[in-house]
Amino acid sequence: MKKFLKTIHIQGAREHNLKNISLHIPREKLVVITGLSGSGKSSLAFDTIYAEGQRRYVESLSTYARQFLGNINKPDVDNIEGLSPAISIEQKTRSKNPRSTVGTVTEIYDYLRLLYARVGEQKCYKCNNAVTKQSTEQIIDSIMKFSMGEKLMIMSPVINMKKGTHKDLLKQFVKEGFLKAYINKEVKNLTDSLTLNKNKKHNIDLIIDRVVISKTKNMRLVESVALALQVGNGLIKIIDSKQNEYFFNEKLACSECSISYQDLEPRFFSFNSPLGACQTCDGLGTMMLIDEERIVPDKNKSMIQGAISPLGEPPWRRKYHNTISALTKEYMFDLKTPWKNIPSEARQILLYGNKKRKKKSKKNQFKGETKNLIFNGIIPRLQYRYTRTHSSYIREWIEKFMTIQSCETCNGHRLKKEHLSVLINNINIAELCSQSIGDLIIFFTTFKQNKTNHKISESIIKEIVSRLSFLSNVGLKYLNLNRSAATLSGGESQRIRLATQIGAQLVGVLYILDEPSIGLHARDNQKLIDTLINLKNLGNTVIVVEHDENTMKSADWIIDLGIGAGIHGGEITFQGTYKEILKSNNSITGQYLSNKKRIQIPTKRRIGNNKCIQLKGASGHNLKNINVRFPLNKFICITGVSGSGKSTLVNQTLYPCLAKQYFSSSIKPLHYKKIDGLLYLDKVIDINQSPIGKTPRSNPATYTGLFTHIRDLFCNVSESKIRGYKAGRFSFNVKGGRCESCQGMGLVKVEMHFLPDVYIQCEQCKGKRFNKETLEIKYKNKNISDILDMSIESAITFFKNHNTIYRKLNTLKSVGLSYIKLGQQATTLSGGESQRIKLSKELSKVNTGRTFYILDEPTTGLHFEDIKLLLKVLHELTDKGNTVLVIEHNLDVIKTADWIIDLGPEGGDMGGFVIAEGTPEMIKKDKNSHTGKYLQALI
Repeated sequence: MKKFLKTIHIQGAREHNLKNISLHIPREKLVVITGLSGSGKSSLAFDTIYAEGQRRYVESLSTYARQFLGNINKPDVDNIEGLSPAISIEQKTRSKNPRSTVGTVTEIYDYLRLLYARVGEQKCYKCNNAVTKQSTEQIIDSIMKFSMGEKLMIMSPVINMKKGTHKDLLKQFVKEGFLKAYINKEVKNLTDSLTLNKNKKHNIDLIIDRVVISKTKNMRLVESVALALQVGNGLIKIIDSKQNEYFFNEKLACSECSISYQDLEPRFFSFNSPLGACQTCDGLGTMMLIDEERIVPDKNKSMIQGAISPLGEPPWRRKYHNTISALTKEYMFDLKTPWKNIPSEARQILLYGNKKRKKKSKKNQFKGETKNLIFNGIIPRLQYRYTRTHSSYIREWIEKFMTIQSCETCNGHRLKKEHLSVLINNINIAELCSQSIGDLIIFFTTFKQNKTNHKISESIIKEIVSRLSFLSNVGLKYLNLNRSAATLSGGESQRIRLATQIGAQLVGVLYILDEPSIGLHARDNQKLIDTLINLKNLGNTVIVVEHDENTMKSADWIIDLGIGAGIHGGEITFQGTYKEILKSNNSITGQYLSNKKRIQIPTKRRIGNNKCIQLKGASGHNLKNINVRFPLNKFICITGVSGSGKSTLVNQTLYPCLAKQYFSSSIKPLHYKKIDGLLYLDKVIDINQSPIGKTPRSNPATYTGLFTHIRDLFCNVSESKIRGYKAGRFSFNVKGGRCESCQGMGLVKVEMHFLPDVYIQCEQCKGKRFNKETLEIKYKNKNISDILDMSIESAITFFKNHNTIYRKLNTLKSVGLSYIKLGQQATTLSGGESQRIKLSKELSKVNTGRTFYILDEPTTGLHFEDIKLLLKVLHELTDKGNTVLVIEHNLDVIKTADWIIDLGPEGGDMGGFVIAEGTPEMIKKDKNSHTGKYLQALI
């Protein structure tokens, strides 16, 4: 073994399936850990090296801090020497908070808020004129415009959303003769004993006077306004009898519209602050609203066929029956008329209601009477019921007719209108954040302004450009800053965190990454590798769990685990340089890298069945009104650089269209004009990488339906029959047989406060999930916990005489999952493993030969050998007459496809076109295709 002066020395690592391995990992180098799925890569990198680094960090904290964190168990390893502070950048740690965006996660949005507060130009949101200073006389004239007799409260804002008791300030006001204040929207007497929570933010407005608007301007109003402006430092707040608030500012106001504005602050541009967030959607930018398309899903149906879903088929309630009858007479249609042929005004009245109208003349008496009928409309009524009902059943029922839509007040921009009217170079902050990172770099590098603003903004812009450049360098220039963090893929989220770490410029840190190349086109991969090398050159150690060939070529050191997966893995088959692994006979990875083993190109491409699905006019997100043809009974690959529109086309447009047709799904597709060929299929299956469950209680046995058959076996054991145990006794989802201490999870959740929550083994059942009585029941000398602890491989031998269980287990083995355990918690499964479990579930079902399968990057987390297994399964599915469509960047998968649809040419706004389509041989000849250039070396 090559000697290094600076190494991380690991002795006796036995975590999970690691077989007491010892090794030296060079420090300040780029190190790749590779091997088959389940060979122990993550066990070594994350569960041993990172876990020990985290444990040592927690131990370095004070006793006070440690009491909030609980005990972190030492990983099963004898000793680790030379360990640096460790930072883990995994795929599972992406934010699910709807308020998190790319801008907030990377902190670029914080700098933009500061920039807009300091050099932004405030314009009036009504007339778009520049906002100027407002005199006391103009403020008084604006107040006099209130209706006669209106009672107003004149106040001076003194504290605006600030924490503290503010005790001394309140005492000072009493000394100055002020008796009342408007504190947190309540009138309080200052002479009373007031105690404000020091940890909460408060609003305090000093009440100057209460006035009643009269015809003429009186001296009391003039004096009160003057005093309010003096105390409020140029600000004054008015509250009318309906509790509406109005701000006036001596410094900033629109003279045309008589609207006052506050001095700009960074928090005015934060959608996470009540000062900046749109009040209608609370800064989310979206709302759950009734969708007309869900109310009337099929416009070809008539009223008598139940065209309006919430009403269904007749008989209807009397109110609706009377309204519909009146409308049929007035607009001359009958109940058998298809919805699309009913007059538009009648449709509008039914859906949105009508206002009471004046009676018509006797000449048109009948028509007038029907129009005087007051009807609230089905959509407003459902929306009203949704906000008022306390019944969860009613809410769930109404939600079937709702979709998440952009807020009608802020148009999805999340901020108040007065803050959206602050401009820099005629662009507000929301419009700026909707531009791609690549466009923002151009915007800020060519940013022109006057000398004063240049001095103020110079350092801010430098920080913004620096962070944007890091994101561009890791292949994310197609993203925009207002993209929700929850919609990012695991690879995108990981690369954002990587870019943030590079910006931190830390030295001497151990970085551990989990397949950062996921979701990257071969063209963008080199940028990521350069970023990892830069991170190493700063003086850090970078350990990457990776299968990518180019990353291995650039690595200083490679560690290959194997030989197989699960109990057959956990050993070091190779460690050394890239040149050395090419010569290794023990390393399966080395054999693929040296082309001794390879994934073969099919000798013949499938012709298909001459039928196709045609999607026309797809224009969601960045798609450019494209027409796409998906030939059936073929293995199709959707390719293109990151951000070119692949997920938009397949996951957000095509799949919802198919799901609506075959399952009456309520998922709303992005905009398209037409789809043809739906009659050629009977179902669509979307096999994505979302977890098979959200808690440790979910596992492969329950998800695939295996556990139902296993429980039936146990309740038929003679001892079970004597005790009267039913199948429910062996379920960890219901009371009776499970351990109640952990509620059948085998783990107990520990909240880590400022660190991610962790799960520790239940002390009561020692992770077995069931109580003592249940564990006494045995089938072939194994209790229910022993069965769940079996690997798929072991279970196949154990259940070989049980046909149904054996068949389901074999499908799990066929997708390369023989190493996982039947009862393995869903939270410990990678996205790729979850996807393959879903695939195995579909494989175990009866095949019709008319199914459309959709997979999004199924090679995630897969070794070359695993990809070969997966491709065998996918091609077998296609051979049975089905259509398999995969979104993929892996060239080994792309080269075996029957048909390729390549999108591009670039990501973001520069993408969304169909660049090329055809067989791999056709694509490689297309000069416009980035995918074609990389296929040339393989075909």
